[in-house]
Amino acid sequence: MVTIAAVGDLHIEAGAGPRLRTLFERAADEADVFLLAGDLTEGGELAQADAVCEVFGGLDLPVIAVLGNHDHHDGRQATITEMLSRAGVTVLDGSTVTVPSDGTTVGIAGAKGFAGGFTGRSAKSFGEDEMKSFARHGEQCAQTLCAALAELDTQWRIVLTHYAPVPDTLDGEPLELFPFLGSHHLGAAIDSSAVPVALAVHGHAHYGRERGLTPGGTPVRNVATPVIAVPYALYRLPAKPGMDVVRLR
Repeated sequence: MVTIAAVGDLHIEAGAGPRLRTLFERAADEADVFLLAGDLTEGGELAQADAVCEVFGGLDLPVIAVLGNHDHHDGRQATITEMLSRAGVTVLDGSTVTVPSDGTTVGIAGAKGFAGGFTGRSAKSFGEDEMKSFARHGEQCAQTLCAALAELDTQWRIVLTHYAPVPDTLDGEPLELFPFLGSHHLGAAIDSSAVPVALAVHGHAHYGRERGLTPGGTPVRNVATPVIAVPYALYRLPAKPGMDVVRLR
């Protein structure tokens, strides 16, 4: 059985590394891979990114991350990616990584994703240039995720984003914010995979709920820290694709 540790929206501040490190060290004894669903820093400052490296660098299991909107805020996302990579954290941005585990292979396709809303209430590429740019960016982010998924040739496939691919996991957020918390294009990208995706993980929605489902039946989990209410959630992938994942903690 493959076990996934996952958390998002830690919003780590400068200097917090040593205090937080102890919360995550035992993950290597409990999980096969650790997924970080973005907003690792509070405001994308390099001192905050350094603290993230102190927390997750050198853990004795693969640590895979995407950045979030907070990590982009200071315009240092490329440098943050480099810092995390040097610390041993794999940062995905329309890309993939394959992790061997328990005699099988787990492929992770990751992208930050973007906003835009959901079917029937989504942004359209029409009107002002600013609106066209907003809508197209969301579409393009989903296209990169779709292309990344198509590259995977693994028994298990997981999708890691920051923005939500379905509205289910936004339940509890103000309806006015739904268009800024995720996009149905991400859900469509997940469902486009020729091989079923076992699990989709995201963050961003602090007041949402944990469980959701894409239109194609992929289990979705919102692992934002306020939602899971533990340092990290543990999920066991099902024995067969198409079955639900089990939360262990």
